[in-house]
Amino acid sequence: MADALSVIPAAVLRNLSDKLYEKRKNAALDVEGIVKQLTVAGDHDKITAVINLLTNEYTNSPQANHRKGGLIGLAAATVGLTSEAAQHLDQIVPPVLNSFSDQDSRVRYYACEALYNIAKVVRGDFIVFFNQIFDALCKLSADSDANVQSAAHLLDRLVKDIVTESDQFSIEEFIPLLRERMNVLNPYVRQFLVGWITVLDSVPDIDMLGFLPDFLDGQSSYMILIESNVVLADTYSHISYEIAGLFNMLSDSSHEIRQQADSALSEFLQEIKNSPSVDYGRMAEILVQRAASLDEFTRLTAITWIYEFVKLGGDQLVPYYADILGAILPCISDKEEKIRVVARETNEELRGIQAKPSDGFDVGAILSVARRHLSSEWEATRIESLHWISTLLSRHRTETYQHASSVIQSLVEEDINVKFLVQLDKLIHLLETPTFAYLRLQLLEPGRYIWLLKALYGLLMLLPQQSIAFKILRTRLKTVPSYSFSGEQFKRMSSGNAFSEVNFFGGSQVSEDGDVSEDQRNMHNGINFASRLQQFEQAQRQHRVHSKSQAQSRLSSTSSAKEVQIPEEPKRPLPMPDMNRPPSSLSNYIGVDYTHLEVLVWSFDGGFGSIHWMLNHGEEMKKSKEVIGSSDHFHCPKSKVYSILDLALLIMKFTSTKWENKKVEGNW
Repeated sequence: MADALSVIPAAVLRNLSDKLYEKRKNAALDVEGIVKQLTVAGDHDKITAVINLLTNEYTNSPQANHRKGGLIGLAAATVGLTSEAAQHLDQIVPPVLNSFSDQDSRVRYYACEALYNIAKVVRGDFIVFFNQIFDALCKLSADSDANVQSAAHLLDRLVKDIVTESDQFSIEEFIPLLRERMNVLNPYVRQFLVGWITVLDSVPDIDMLGFLPDFLDGQSSYMILIESNVVLADTYSHISYEIAGLFNMLSDSSHEIRQQADSALSEFLQEIKNSPSVDYGRMAEILVQRAASLDEFTRLTAITWIYEFVKLGGDQLVPYYADILGAILPCISDKEEKIRVVARETNEELRGIQAKPSDGFDVGAILSVARRHLSSEWEATRIESLHWISTLLSRHRTETYQHASSVIQSLVEEDINVKFLVQLDKLIHLLETPTFAYLRLQLLEPGRYIWLLKALYGLLMLLPQQSIAFKILRTRLKTVPSYSFSGEQFKRMSSGNAFSEVNFFGGSQVSEDGDVSEDQRNMHNGINFASRLQQFEQAQRQHRVHSKSQAQSRLSSTSSAKEVQIPEEPKRPLPMPDMNRPPSSLSNYIGVDYTHLEVLVWSFDGGFGSIHWMLNHGEEMKKSKEVIGSSDHFHCPKSKVYSILDLALLIMKFTSTKWENKKVEGNW
């Protein structure tokens, strides 16, 4: 300090703290001249002493005028240092930044002015303090004093110019700070942040697109206490943070902020279309959430992004298809027409993608989403959910023939009664309808669909030879060509467990020796067929025990009745079976008359549970004319759905691309 006092006259130091701005300004010019002389002389020790004097005695003073003089003095010293200023920035910049939180608005104003003049001198060397400066400017953008806000805006423009021309700026170090600040609700701060995002995105050497997920949406809500006793604005004593980001700003109360956010998002979406490498997955999760926003503009923007992602994302988006579908289906019934239009286009685009389970396509998850939206209060959403179920059934039902064959084999131990045979007769006639033409055409490739052939022969073996159904099925099987079907394939089919050796078509991985892993044997498209078969067999065993118990109970009751003499009553005809009783759902096999056929039709139908849903939602199905219709040959009673075959007709009507209004042959 003694060195500083020896080079700076007392009058200069006195005027530096004067209440009049002109005196402080003139004193600062004197300081600039002194520092310039010391720089030429190379006396950096005295320069350091001068800077310390200005910091300790002025910028840290309890007197506001001293603090103002210290700030203008530090700026003047930097100007005097010229090209040598960089080596003293560690002394000069921190006290100026600290002054941004001063209680006196004029001190904050002069701090902006001082840092502006310092930045003009050092330019690129200024970048090392960028995060601290950005954080300070972020707070000053919401300052309660209009003059301070204006000064901060001028400084902000200069800093942006410096950053765009600098090759030392680190986007990796900046993004965490930006991500944290994106959660601030203050409108001035939001404008400040969007402005910086736009500027940085315009710099060719800065890859903002790679960090887009970090500020596309915000983080979890929390409260943060600013470590200062200074109230810059109401929001900067205790700042309330919420889940925010560019998408959150689309619903801001300020029209200008909404426009800025929309403009920035539009620019990023265009860059995504032109970029060869984009992290679609992380952003897809954000878009799915935003598609359910209460704000219409946010929903429209989110669903528009999802539409573009579905077209561009390719394999990256396959694991997110179920979530995307869950976002699309509600928007199909949105009250806003623009949202409905984009949602339908997105839905068609998604449904047209031919992804395989081996690519991560989770059929089970997608079906779960479709089923969940079958309970939607909106008819359009329910219908699209049924379309999805229908589409997936059409694509993947041929993969369940092995399960159907296994179910048929398990019927050996059952009591094949008249009621069962009647239902089996209906099933055979059903397989002859136009809807199952694809199945009959697959019989042209018996070597490929060996389990289908075995399942049909199994049905043939269960039918009485004199029945019409037997003759129909036998005639059909006689047309199966013998070429491309080797004895080795028959041998593999008939040996061992039905699930022991099977080469699944459509995505399973088979080793070089032809074996299939245990998981692949049991699981396909998210369906554990082995487990389903075990469940079915266990239920059937329980059903047999239950039936036996009932028979014994009736026998016991009859025996007891014979011991008591009761006047004989006129004979009455035996009661007819209650055909109006609705069948139980497929999840409960016990005590159901049509248990076997339910499971069998379920197997041929693809094993995905559309019949299961219809069993439990018969009334809902009847309410939608687009699904059921009202043709003469098919009618759902007002009270109940009669049988599993009626439900199969529902699927047949709904999934058929060319439904012919002709009465189906056979006894229906």
